[in-house]
Parts: sequence; structure tokens; C-alpha cells
Amino acid sequence: MSALFGAVACEDFETVNTDPNNPDVVPTNMIMAGAEKQIMDNVYDFWFSGRQCMVYTQYWAQRNYTEEDRYQIRESVNNNYFNYLYQGAANLETIIKLNTEAESAIKMSVYGNNANQIAAAKILKVWLYQLMTDTWGSIPYTEASKLKEGVYYPKYDDQTEIYKSLIAELTSAVNSINEDEPAFIGGDRIFEGDASKWKKFGNSLKCRLAIHISKVDSKWKTYIAEALASGVFESNKDNAVYAYSATAPEQCGFYIGCFVDRRNDFTITRTFVDILKGQKDTLNVKSHPWEGVSDPRLPLYTTARNGKYIGMPYGIPSNKVASAMRNAAPIWNNTNYTYDETKVPMILHNDFTVPLMTYAELQFIISEYKGFSKEEYQNGIRASLEYWSQLNGTPINSESEPINTAQANAYIEAVSTTVNAETVAMQKYIDLYMNGTEAWVEYRRTGYPTQLLKPGEISVVYGGEEIPFSTLSDTKGDIISRVKYPTNESTLNAQSFTDAVAKLQDGSNNYYSKMFWDVRTTSNPHPANK
Repeated sequence: MSALFGAVACEDFETVNTDPNNPDVVPTNMIMAGAEKQIMDNVYDFWFSGRQCMVYTQYWAQRNYTEEDRYQIRESVNNNYFNYLYQGAANLETIIKLNTEAESAIKMSVYGNNANQIAAAKILKVWLYQLMTDTWGSIPYTEASKLKEGVYYPKYDDQTEIYKSLIAELTSAVNSINEDEPAFIGGDRIFEGDASKWKKFGNSLKCRLAIHISKVDSKWKTYIAEALASGVFESNKDNAVYAYSATAPEQCGFYIGCFVDRRNDFTITRTFVDILKGQKDTLNVKSHPWEGVSDPRLPLYTTARNGKYIGMPYGIPSNKVASAMRNAAPIWNNTNYTYDETKVPMILHNDFTVPLMTYAELQFIISEYKGFSKEEYQNGIRASLEYWSQLNGTPINSESEPINTAQANAYIEAVSTTVNAETVAMQKYIDLYMNGTEAWVEYRRTGYPTQLLKPGEISVVYGGEEIPFSTLSDTKGDIISRVKYPTNESTLNAQSFTDAVAKLQDGSNNYYSKMFWDVRTTSNPHPANK
């Protein structure tokens, strides 16, 4: 017994008493893996995306309860997602801290180059904060994720200052990357630890932020020029996407919503289907720039019903839904919740790859940067067609096949007769399907597509009755401009919440206060770029 005790006594007592299954410091590649999945699960699901951004942008309408489509938001959902996204940001801050502090940085260097880990975490953090500030407006930023430093009531930074900080952080991050070494060894599901691709993503994201502020910041072209010189996405191979797995629990949230939670809530909208079919809005006398041109992505985005693609009227009262949706195609023909990938559109595949940012989006940004250039406009369309066609790589269902080259060429030619602010914005809108957060930004920034219904416009005529898009909250005659600050903030961070609300239009926590980059007016809904 004494011999055994002596042997143990000679050991490092702290090492002997450390539980290997509960380490004091989790490896940063594992933190990155968890942070990426947590963030993607929370952004690309049936709640944050499905009941918010996908309906705000009128890609989807709800089949059963249309209240969220009409801007009556569930406060519990708003509170939860405000917290969830900040939790994701805090995990990214942990990666940065562990790779910055001298003692822990040495330990974490075995999981990837320290500077590259910091840069990748910062780039993803910028992506996340952009999404958050463009949802709520001014939010905690400089004092967020500082509980350990004793900051319990973080101030709300002005959105203008947040954008300046995000652009500066991207610039710093990409400049610090060593492309000869990995960002992460394992754990990174977005770029598999490829530092060069993280750098391209950071620069491409800088272009996105710059185009957002193109009407309010004279330096926007400088930001894009810097990014282009440093290196951006060069093809779809560089896309920032998160690949889900067919194996539980790594499946995509949209699949889980339909097949695990057994929900059949959503239908593609009439608004979006008519845009894809090249049909003008006769009810509200709205033209279409490519009238009669059918988009080959339509059968990839949804399913047909009785051989027809008919969207659900948007924004109508719940008691009108049963009548209005009789002919409308759901996002898939769901009868017994049996999963069959040959009959389910790719957006509901268990391993659907969700897009953070793509080469196609970047090409549309560069087209606008160059004064709506035709070359980049067409590059963006082709990249989008190829991306959506090859995302699955096999026939999606019995009614459609991936887009071939001849189809792509014919479509690109048909939609290229005019290249201007409207056509570039509309093609970007079509491409951003399933990335509702960014599509919502683009509508608020540009006012396109004009085909999106505004409150009071006619959604459908049924039985001789004109049924309008009727909102349940005041949005000052346009689609929703922001989401209200969560009610929890009014008690948990009362003074900062009060100060932030006081700066909103009318000093109220409302849905119509515009983002600082949204300078559209009633007299000029589509302001030209500076």
C-alpha cells in the first residue's frame, strides 16, 4: 500500500486528479466545430429562417397560421434567438482568447496556426454580427461576451459604428492569415481548415458589407477595391457553405422541421413563383423585366402539384388559408412524412448544404460596384444556375433534372437584354433563396424586387373577393424593417435597452425604424448608388 501511495505521490497531483472527459480547456478545433453547428442550426431552421426571414422576403408563406407572415412575432422565439446567436458569438470569442493568451496559445497551436484560428473565428463572428445587427439594428457589440470581465449590462452600439468595426475586423483578420498553414486541423465544417478559403471568405464578406452601405458611406468602393486586391471567391468551389450530414444528429434544420418534428407549415409563395415563371402581377399592375421567361431553378426550389407550380397567396388572414391554398404547391407534397430524397426538393434533404455566402452573390455585388456591368451579372447568373443544379448532382424528383448548359445559356441570354439596378437585384434575390437573412437586407437596401407585396396590396381574388396582404403590426406601409428588441432585454439589461429604444423612430420599440443603410423614401424608393 505504501509503495502504491509513494508512486502516486511522485506524480503531478493536478494531472492525476484531472478528468480527461471534462478538460479545463476544450481544444479550439472542437469549440469551432460546436460553434459552427450551433450557429447554423439556429440560423437555418424552421423558426429563425422559416418564420422570420423566409416569410419577410416572401419566399415562403405559412399554410396554417399566417400571423408571422403578417408581422405578429412570437416573443418567446425572439427572446430565444437573441440569446442563441450571442452564445454562438461568445464561443467564437473563446477561440480568439485561447489563441491570444500566451499560455493557452501554445497549447492550441497543435490544432492550427494561432493567427489563422483567430482570423477564421473573427470572420465567422463578423458574418454572425452582420446578421444580428441587420435583424435588430443597434445591438450590444463592443461590450458583448464580457461576463468574465464583469460586464453584465452591455451597451448597445450604434449600427453605424458596428459596421465600421466589422469592416475593420475583416481587414485585420485577412491580413493576418498565413495561407501556408491550416486554420484548423479538424473541426471546421465550412472550409475544412483551409486558411486560403477563409481569407477569400473574409474579403468577399467585406464586399457584402460595403455594398450594404454603398448609399451612405463614400468609402464603400475603396473597401471593395481592397478586398478584390487581397483575393475573393473565384468560383463555386470557394463558396462559404455548411455541409450537413445524412446521419443524426448532424442533419439540416429544414429536414428536421419536416421529418423529425413532422411539420408541414410552409408553402412557396405566389409572389416568388410568379417571379420565377416570368409572370407579371396583374392584381397590382406590376410589370416583370423578363415577362414570359421561365426560370430553370423553379423545379429545384419546390415541387409541383398536379403538374403545376402555383404559389400560396401571401399575407392573408388565417381563416382564408384553406380556400386560398387548394391549388397551391407546398414546398413538397407531404402526406405521411416519409423521407424519400428522390421526391423531396433539395432544400429539405437531410444533408442540405446551407449557404453563408456564395460566388454568385459576390458577382452580383461586383456588377453593382462596376456600375451594373453585364459580364459580372451574367457570371452571377451562371454561377447560381450551376450551384443549384450541382448542389445535389442527381435528379431532384421525377419532374426535373439538374440544369444543363443549353438551358443555362438560353436563360442567361433571355434575361440579359437589360442590365441595371433592378435586374441585378432581382437575380440576386432569386439566387439568395434559402438565405433569407441576406435577401431581406437586399430588399430593404434596394427596394427590389418591386413584385414583393406591400401591406394593403392585393394578394389574391377568391370567390370575387379581393383579399389584401393585411399586417398585424404597423410597418409604415412597407415590409418589416427590423425585428423588435426582445422583451427580456427590457428587464435583464434595462438601461441599455431604454437608451437604444430612445434612438429609434418615434422613440418606440417598433418594426418600422430603418437600418442606417436603408435610405429609401416614398418619393425615391430605389436610390442610385453614390
